[in-house]
Amino acid sequence: MPFERRAGELHADGVPLTRIADAIGTPAYVYSWTDVRDRYQALEAALQGIDHRICYAVKANGNLSILARLAKLGAGFDIVSAGELERVLRAGGDPGRVVFSGVGKCDAEIDFGIKCEIGTFNVESEAELERIEARSRIVGRSAAVSVRVNPDVDANTHPYISTGLKENKFGVPAPLARQLYRRAHASPTLDVVGIDCHIGSQVGDVEPFQDALATLTDLVDTLAAEDIPLKHVDIGGGFGVTYRDEKRLDVAQFGRMVRAGLGDRAIELLVEPGRYLVAEAGVLLTRVEYLKPATAPGTRNFAVVDAAMNDLIRPPLYGAWHDVQPVVRHDAPPLRWDVVGPVCETADFIARNRDLALEPGVLLAVCTTGAYGFVQSSNYNTRVRPPEVLVDGEAFAIARQRESISDLLRLEAIV
Repeated sequence: MPFERRAGELHADGVPLTRIADAIGTPAYVYSWTDVRDRYQALEAALQGIDHRICYAVKANGNLSILARLAKLGAGFDIVSAGELERVLRAGGDPGRVVFSGVGKCDAEIDFGIKCEIGTFNVESEAELERIEARSRIVGRSAAVSVRVNPDVDANTHPYISTGLKENKFGVPAPLARQLYRRAHASPTLDVVGIDCHIGSQVGDVEPFQDALATLTDLVDTLAAEDIPLKHVDIGGGFGVTYRDEKRLDVAQFGRMVRAGLGDRAIELLVEPGRYLVAEAGVLLTRVEYLKPATAPGTRNFAVVDAAMNDLIRPPLYGAWHDVQPVVRHDAPPLRWDVVGPVCETADFIARNRDLALEPGVLLAVCTTGAYGFVQSSNYNTRVRPPEVLVDGEAFAIARQRESISDLLRLEAIV
């Protein structure tokens, strides 16, 4: 595990978290590179013997240091914006190993992807295919395309992160996909390379992936019979991790399933893990500023910390649960606390109803925040965003500096 107690104190790999907090202050995000690397290698091992490409989903955590290290391991990347493509390029990623997903790609993003010769655009609608074809003619270069199929598979996850049902905005149904492939195949400026789906996030069982893969391979075979061969099958990501009691996806079982599902087809498998690689590799460090004990029956105990909903929006946004632990255990009597931030919103909470032994100044670790933590942060209440720290073994370094108020105001003008 990346975060373990040694002599009662939480460490990131071999570094005490108190040392990091004392050096750079709080709040701060801390990531274990060792854990990210080990998970990447575990997925590689699970897919051994299969022609495959792991395309890390940049939206989960776009820190340049993490992207650069994943690129050196051979990762491709799944992106959803031109900004994420720029991040991949600056981190040394190969644009030819990039898949560009997302339902709302604009002209500038499409042009950027074509000029960079990315691996493929995952086409999400008929209108988008028309747009990419038109832009490829204007740019004067061909565009590689895959169609994102909505397989109408229930991933049994939170409705906000379910993406593979017919009621969701993503992808197209299989009958329309066949029409789009025929059109793209006939186009002189489009290069048909693959087929894609993504059924949702936090999927703990292989069965939904198995159902989705069956839909994709049926289409692969149908298109091959029409002389429209595909080079890859992209089954997406969404591999489940554990925040509290959720089921973590067994990637070895996943590997056996896709091996059987692909059979003897000579086709590359693409997977798009994001959260799986980085979520449990991160913690948010925050310090208790004030304690507000309950003053009457029916009122609550509030622990006011220096992190807030602008730093970690998942609890207010999704009702997400994150374990909260004192970095160093204290002898104060445990009470049931709501851990809240200083933002002027009732929704500004990190955790509710937690039995913790707290005192003012206590350093806390908010666990499993390596994914959708910093990337969803904001400057609400004109609060600066926290730094990001990367730990590797016995050493740590600041991978992103803490913002300053000047950083926030430099783009504004009084007019």
